[in-house]
Amino acid sequence: MVAVITGDVINSRKGDVEKWLKLLKDILNYYGEEPKDWEIFRGDSFQLLIAPEKAMLAAIHIKSAIKQIKSQDVRMAIGIGDEKYKSSKITESNGSAFARSGDCFESLKKQTLAVKSNNENLDQSLNLMLSLSMLIANNWSSTVSEVIKTAIENSKKNQKTLAKLLDKSQSSISEALKRGGFEEIMNVNDFYINQISKL
Repeated sequence: MVAVITGDVINSRKGDVEKWLKLLKDILNYYGEEPKDWEIFRGDSFQLLIAPEKAMLAAIHIKSAIKQIKSQDVRMAIGIGDEKYKSSKITESNGSAFARSGDCFESLKKQTLAVKSNNENLDQSLNLMLSLSMLIANNWSSTVSEVIKTAIENSKKNQKTLAKLLDKSQSSISEALKRGGFEEIMNVNDFYINQISKL
């Protein structure tokens, strides 16, 4: 079983394209190799092949990177299933994970993150949680996004260390994580990992 994240950058033509492109590439590189595991196509769309249990955190990580730029955001769909054909380029690979990711992405309306697996009931629960989580995440400021991105990349580190890394006070780190609903979103991720492992 694999997961495929299909996404695109919202307002990709606004502001500094090079800036968001570098941020996006850095995060995608964090999870795999180009073009086997990820590719950027049509200028602002991307696909990432990843282990199912890592997919939701990776999507939140990508969002926190892109939202460091005020005018940008990202829409993503996670498809979970198999990979029937593995090509040296992810955009040429296929299987149910790819089909579900594509279908899910096409059906995103106002939602900026959704999941499609072979279990409709699970998808319904997860997507309800995600729509509530995204109410918070879609409004992250650049500061909150930066703190959340750093917290994801340094998950074993405490707030004191995060404060040092970002050259901020510990109270401002705590405040940013609280404002960004970080703990609640991580709880949704834990629930997701737990449920996906049963598929």
